[in-house]
Amino acid sequence: MSLQSRIVERIWHLPPAVTRSVAVARGLRIPTPDGVELLADVYRPRRVPGAPTILIRTPYGRRGLVSRLTCRTFAERGYNVVVATCRGTDGAGGVFDPFLDDRKDGLATLDWVEEQAWHNGKVLMFGPSYLGYVQLALAPDAGDRITALVPMITTSGFRDNWYYGGAFELAGLLAWTARMVTLERSNPLKADVLELLGDRRARNAMTHLPLAEVDTLGTGRQVDWFQRWLVTERPGDPYWGPEREHRDRIGQITAPTLLFGGWHDVLLLGQLEDYAAMRAAGRNPYLTIGPWLHVSFEMFAAAVRESLVWFRAHVTGDHTVLREQPVRIYVQGAEQWREYPEWPPPGTTGQTWYLQPDRGLAPTPPRDGADRFRYDPANPTPTVGGPLLDPKTGGRKDNAELEAGPDVLSYTSATLDEPLEVIGPVSANIQLRTSTGHADVFVRLCDVDPSGRSVNVCDGLQRITPETFPADADATHTVPVRLWPTAYRFDPGHRLRLQISGGSFPRFARNTGTGESLGQATTLTPTDHEIWHASSITLPVQPA
Repeated sequence: MSLQSRIVERIWHLPPAVTRSVAVARGLRIPTPDGVELLADVYRPRRVPGAPTILIRTPYGRRGLVSRLTCRTFAERGYNVVVATCRGTDGAGGVFDPFLDDRKDGLATLDWVEEQAWHNGKVLMFGPSYLGYVQLALAPDAGDRITALVPMITTSGFRDNWYYGGAFELAGLLAWTARMVTLERSNPLKADVLELLGDRRARNAMTHLPLAEVDTLGTGRQVDWFQRWLVTERPGDPYWGPEREHRDRIGQITAPTLLFGGWHDVLLLGQLEDYAAMRAAGRNPYLTIGPWLHVSFEMFAAAVRESLVWFRAHVTGDHTVLREQPVRIYVQGAEQWREYPEWPPPGTTGQTWYLQPDRGLAPTPPRDGADRFRYDPANPTPTVGGPLLDPKTGGRKDNAELEAGPDVLSYTSATLDEPLEVIGPVSANIQLRTSTGHADVFVRLCDVDPSGRSVNVCDGLQRITPETFPADADATHTVPVRLWPTAYRFDPGHRLRLQISGGSFPRFARNTGTGESLGQATTLTPTDHEIWHASSITLPVQPA
C-alpha cells in the first residue's frame, strides 16, 4: 500500500481495503476493428479470486490525476481496474477527435476485457466528465454486458452545453483545449496543475478577437476541433451527429446507472436531461447532486464512496445496502442532504416573481415601466462565480462588485418572513427592446443575507437574433431564459435578488452586437437594452 493510498483512504473516509497487494501491468495493447491499437494499464488485487472489473476509459492519460486517485483505491477494495486510453491520447494509435470514436472504441475495449483470463463476467464503469461520457456512449449497445455505471458530472451529448442558450462557452472550451494540447505534449502532471490552478496563457487569450485565433494564442497551435466548434454552432449541424451525440439512445441503457453531479457543474443541464430521458424510457436511474463545481476533490471523494456501495449492490445482488430513495440532493442555504423519489421532487409549484418599479421584485404583476442599461462588448460584463471549470473562480461568490456596475440591473424583494425553498428547474421570461437586434440576456438569481451580501444561486443566458426571437410590432422581444436548476433555501430575514445584464464574459463569448460569425467577428457595437417590468422569473417552490 502506497503513502498516497493511506492519505486518500483517510481524507476520503473510505471503507478499509481488502488487500494491500496490487499487481500492475502497463501498456497492454487493445485492438480495434479499424486496426488502431489502444493502450491499457491493469491493476489486479492479489489474493482476491473472481474480482469484478471496473473499466475506466480516459483521454487524460493512464497516469493522470483521476487515474492515480482511483485505480489503486478501487483495486485495494477488491476490483480489477482497467484504465484504457481514448484513441489518439497517451500513446494510443489514431487521432483524437473529441466524442467521435468513443462508441466503437468503447465496445472494442469491452471485447478485450471479456477475453482476459482474469475476467469474472462483471464489468462496472466509473469516471467524471469525459470519462462519464464514454460510459453513456458505450452502454446503449452493451446491454447486460455492463453490470453498473457511475457517470459523474457528464452528459451523453455535449453540443447543447457548448452553445448553451445560443452562446459559445468560451472559457471552459478554451481551457479544456489547452489542457488537451498540454497532454499531447506528454506532460500529464502539468495538465493536472493547469486544471486545478487555471491556465494563464489560455485565460489571457480569451480577450482576443477574432475567436478563430484564440486557440493558437492560448495553446501555441491551431487546434482542429476548436476550429470546428466555431463553425458548427447551428442546431442540426451534421458535425454533431449520432456518433458524437447519444441522448436519442440514452433510454436504451439497461445497466443500473447512478448519475452524479453538482449544482455548479457546467454539464448539469445535460446530465438532468439524460436523467429525464432514462425515466421517460421506463428506467430508474439513481441521481446524486451536491454543492459542487465540475472540478472538486470533495465531489470526487463522495462519488468514490457512493460508487463502492453502488458496485457492491449490483455485483452481489444485495440491494439492501442502497439508500431508500433514488434521488439524493444537497439543499444549499439549509446546508443539508435530502432524498426524494424522483427529480424534480413531487409537490413543487411554480411561483412567479415580477420586476417592480424602484428595482423591486415581488410575486405580483407590476405597473407598466422599464429600466435601461448599455452593454459594451469592448468592456464586457464580467463573469463572477457560477458553473465554471475553474474551481477558484466558480461557485457561490459575493456579487457586490458585479451588481455595482452600470451594465447590471438588480431587482430585490422585500425581506422574507418565512423560509422559501426553491427546488427544481428555474426559468425566466424577459421582455426587452435592444438597439441592435443582436444581444444576450443574462439572468441570475441571488440570495441577499441580512448584512446585504448577495450570493449567486443559479443563472442562465439566452442569445437573441432577429431570426430566433423576432420583435413584435412594438419592437419588443419576448425571451425565455432557462436557468440552471437548483435546490436552495432562502431563510427568513433574507431577500431574493434578480440580476439582468447583457452577458457573462469570459464564461460565454461576448455578443459583438453585429451578427457577424462566431469565429470571425471583430467589430464591437454597444447595445442598449430596455427591460420591461413585465419580465419575470418562475421559481419551483416546495411547500413549507
